[in-house]
Amino acid sequence: MNETGWLTGVFTLYFVAAFLVPTVRVWRSTGRNPYVLPSADDAYGFVSRAMKCVIAGLFAYFTVRLLWPAVGMQMGALHLPAAATLARAGWAALAVAICWTVTAQYQMGLSWRIGIDRKTGTALVTSGLFGWSRNPIFLAMRVCLGALVLVQPNAVTLAFFLAGDLVMQFQVRLEEDFLRQQHGPAYEQYCARVRRWL
Repeated sequence: MNETGWLTGVFTLYFVAAFLVPTVRVWRSTGRNPYVLPSADDAYGFVSRAMKCVIAGLFAYFTVRLLWPAVGMQMGALHLPAAATLARAGWAALAVAICWTVTAQYQMGLSWRIGIDRKTGTALVTSGLFGWSRNPIFLAMRVCLGALVLVQPNAVTLAFFLAGDLVMQFQVRLEEDFLRQQHGPAYEQYCARVRRWL
């Protein structure tokens, strides 16, 4: 299997670990759908659509690279110094990000959801990885996108990294506003103790 094949497998594994498995787990345990990304015509709806586009774009990128390697090679290569070393670092970062995500998903338990669920109250998780970062899953997603640039440095992967990071910055702030409303002083104390990222 070539590099793109391995990357496709890794990102598919990440998608399953980060979205599919916890969605099924919460749905089976509570009977509610934790997938709450709206398509409303507001800021949150825009961010939700943008995140879906980034994810769909990633899989389109991998598909093009797999099916049409010649086209994939014409995506504006970035010439990084010590490219081989950076690529190895990228693979290591992908492995860490997957393990980090699975751990954070487990620690979040039934409070996990994709998006902001205004109808269902959830517990505020502040222990484990959430004691190091208020957004460990988003942090792992940022690491994944950055690692992709290191493994396949080109204009397209860089664009995904920049777009994904921007969307996550907005999403995190929307979630923070919601958590302040839901948990009040307890969330403010948590914010004072734990940084947004690391």
